[in-house]
Amino acid sequence: MTTATGAALRRIQTGNALSAFGNGFTVPFLFVYVSQVRDLGAGTAGTVLALFAVAALVVLPFTGRAIDRRGPLPVAVAGAALAAVGSLGIALSTTVPATFASAVVFGAGVSVIQPALATMIVWCSAPANRSRAFATQFFLNNLGLGVGGLLGGLVVDTDRPSSFLLLFGIEAAMYVVLGAVAATVRLPAVPRAETGYAGRPSGGGAGSAPAPGGLRALLSDRAMVTLCVLGFVMFFACYGQFESGLSAYAVEASRISPAALGAALAANTAVIVLAQFVVLRLVERRRRSRVIAVVGLIWTVAWLAAGVSGLVAERHALAVAAIVSTYALFGLGEAMLSPTVAPLVADLAPARMVGQYNSAFALVKQLALAVGPAVGGPMGATLHLPYIAMLVLCSLGVSVLALLLGRRLTEAQDNPLRASVLVASSMPLETVREARAAVAASGGPPLPVAPDARAGGNAPEVRDAPGRCA
Repeated sequence: MTTATGAALRRIQTGNALSAFGNGFTVPFLFVYVSQVRDLGAGTAGTVLALFAVAALVVLPFTGRAIDRRGPLPVAVAGAALAAVGSLGIALSTTVPATFASAVVFGAGVSVIQPALATMIVWCSAPANRSRAFATQFFLNNLGLGVGGLLGGLVVDTDRPSSFLLLFGIEAAMYVVLGAVAATVRLPAVPRAETGYAGRPSGGGAGSAPAPGGLRALLSDRAMVTLCVLGFVMFFACYGQFESGLSAYAVEASRISPAALGAALAANTAVIVLAQFVVLRLVERRRRSRVIAVVGLIWTVAWLAAGVSGLVAERHALAVAAIVSTYALFGLGEAMLSPTVAPLVADLAPARMVGQYNSAFALVKQLALAVGPAVGGPMGATLHLPYIAMLVLCSLGVSVLALLLGRRLTEAQDNPLRASVLVASSMPLETVREARAAVAASGGPPLPVAPDARAGGNAPEVRDAPGRCA
């Protein structure tokens, strides 16, 4: 990583953190604002939340191609502008049609920002430090949402509509800041010929036929298709249940109070914020497919703990402890996935299709977030045992699909840091030293070189430090 790309990456992360901070001001209070403060009813508020997902499903199929043709920067700026306009529109709308229109604009803007920022991170990182870059993004997202939510709770007052206008105004301002910061980022003029050690060139050499692109190329990538199926199951079993099925189960089956449920959500965020970089050091040198498989097992335990909370509902303290443990274990799994899944999407993508791969995976996530509440909400509230059994099977399915995915990945895709060590073993020593210095400057883990390397020749075998590689 050069000094210029390092500075660009820091700006991207700063803008992303500020937008998450602004988003945290409104997310916990949107339903209350639309249904009670604006007196539009619970049905309207629920539809507003659904329209966010609908807007994402509409625009994401076109977002990837726009990113790859125009670059991620103008797409991110446009998304930030739409999100700011939509946020202000929701704040000022007093009728159902105006509120719905604002929700569509806001949902479209937010959904466009995600793959654009992911592509910018890919362009400004190398495989050796890409996991750390995405882990930092996830950490800052959760930190921003948590701090914003806490501060918003101190400001909001249902008897003062102006307090909600202040929250939405802060959110809109943060999206404007994101757009302004993104506009000042100096990205490479074109993506590098390869996104990682997978050796996937952006195009053929002189005189060669252009490689196929678009949806057909993506669907022909068996590893990417498997990852998308795996992603759908993951997001369905985790994020798709947080504010619907699992909350309903905790209230109805485990008889958890809303205050205790809030504590469980806080435990989820706390685990992510406190454990993210500790977890990163443990997983970034290990095979990505195996890390994902372990996450599936952790989430299996989490859902079993949720099941136990329903069985001991009469013993309130135990039920609360079990639910808090469920959310905490989900947070641990999320911390393990953040440096694993998004970099894997990037390393699977040909350089000319990074935006389309990121958008396709974002689309899969939105589908899971739309289907998850629709299925989990009613089941969590009424069909308690089938609900837990379904999610336990889904979590075990995550482990099985992850191991299947591992069989379709190259060594470079599954374990890029180990691949970088193997590549370095055949490089001139000065090149290895320069690479180690660049990785160290970017904050990534060092690439260890055998101490008996001699200057002027090729580096002998570059050995892994004990216990640092799977």
